[in-house]
Amino acid sequence: MDETESLNRAINEEVALFPYDTAWPAQFEKERDRLIELFPTTFLAIEHIGSTAVPGLSAKPIIDILAGVDSMSQADALMEPLCRSKYATSMEYNASLVGRRWLMRWADGRRTHHLHLMVYGSPEWNLRLAFRNRLRESAELAQQYEMNKRLWASEFKKDREAYTAAKGSFIQQALNKAGPSI
Repeated sequence: MDETESLNRAINEEVALFPYDTAWPAQFEKERDRLIELFPTTFLAIEHIGSTAVPGLSAKPIIDILAGVDSMSQADALMEPLCRSKYATSMEYNASLVGRRWLMRWADGRRTHHLHLMVYGSPEWNLRLAFRNRLRESAELAQQYEMNKRLWASEFKKDREAYTAAKGSFIQQALNKAGPSI
């Protein structure tokens, strides 16, 4: 499958949630270790984020990885080497992003990983970690999020952008309730 075909499949893929899989943390660790081996001095931190990083939470079975870099120019310089290292991306999509870059990895005919490059310690970096941590700390919040994700997955089964937007609103509300320390 070429890059254009894989990107088109990702864009048009139906939203489907799967029960939590205890293999997800090990899948993250394996890819984190591979990235560190390929780019040993590049990343300031590599974190497992998204629903696959929250024990017990249903998710799309795609491991979200947050990789911290010094600057967005460093992130941009990594795009081509990462694409030579089994990632694919849309330069057009990335041009629309502020403060992050996005790539995906395919294996066995499906997306397995999303890689988000961000400036380490930036507000967006901190927000992503704060939401993951809130879900890990609050079973009630995680249950609310899962219930809503199931509703959104049903409502927006064929509209990934609407599904993602609905999640974004919930995330923002959850972080606002957490207070100014975030």
